[in-house]
Amino acid sequence: MVIRAGWTRQQLLVAFNLYCQLSFGQLDSRTPIIIRYAALIRRTPSALAMKLSNIASLDPAITSTGRRGLAGASAADKAMWLEMESDWDNFAIETERAIGALGVDADVQAAISSEPTLVDENIDYTGSNKQVITTTRVGQNFFRRAVLSAYQYKCCITGLAVPKLLVASHIVPWRDDASNRLNPKNGLCLSMLHDKAFDVGVITITENMTVMVSRKQASADDYFFNSALLAYDGKSIASPEKFAPHQDFLAYHRQHIFSL
Repeated sequence: MVIRAGWTRQQLLVAFNLYCQLSFGQLDSRTPIIIRYAALIRRTPSALAMKLSNIASLDPAITSTGRRGLAGASAADKAMWLEMESDWDNFAIETERAIGALGVDADVQAAISSEPTLVDENIDYTGSNKQVITTTRVGQNFFRRAVLSAYQYKCCITGLAVPKLLVASHIVPWRDDASNRLNPKNGLCLSMLHDKAFDVGVITITENMTVMVSRKQASADDYFFNSALLAYDGKSIASPEKFAPHQDFLAYHRQHIFSL
C-alpha cells in the first residue's frame, strides 16, 4: 500500500540518506535504488524522486551551478536540511538507523547502490565497546558513500574510477575533530595511494583547489614518486557535485599535517 499523507520524519531521514549518496543525475524515478527504497517506505518512485529533487533545491552546491531541482521543498525539508548541516555526526547516524529500521543493513544497501561497504581501518577502537564500534562503522559507511558519490566515484586527483581502490579521506583527521568526523565537507575522494600521501602530509590541497606536493620526498631517481605524485603538483582537483571541501578544513591540513 502506497502512503499519500504527509512525509513522516523516518521517511524524510531515508530520503536525506539517499540524497547524500546519489548523484544529481540519479534523482530519477527509474533509478533502481529509488525504486527499492520507495517500496520500503511505502511511497511511489515518482514521489521519492520528487522529494529528492526538493532537497536538491536547498543545496547551494547544486543551485550555484544553475541546476534548481524542484521548488516545492516543505518546511519539514528545510528544517531537516538545517539539522543536517548543524550536526553531521548525529544526523548521519540517525539516517543510517532509519535505513536499518527498514531491514536494510549496510551490506544490502551497498549491493543496491553497487558500491562496496568499506570503513576506515585507521580508526583506533582500543577501549571501545561493541555499541561504539558498531555506531562508528555505520557512520563511516555513510561518510564514504556521501564523499565518493559527490565525486562520482572518481579520485579527485587522478580520476581513478575503481571503487575498491578509492577512499573517503578525512581532511582534518578523525582523531583531531570529533564534531566533523562524518561531515562530507571534511572529505576528499582519493585513490588509496593518494589517501595515504595526504594522510601523512606528502600532498595537500591549496586554497585554489590545486595539488601541492612536498619536495622532502622528491628524488630525481624515484620514477614512481615523480609519476604518481609529483606529476600532479599544481594540478586542479576535480570539483565535487556537492559537499565541496571546506576551506577551514583544508587550511588545517596545510598548517598541521602537510610537510613542506
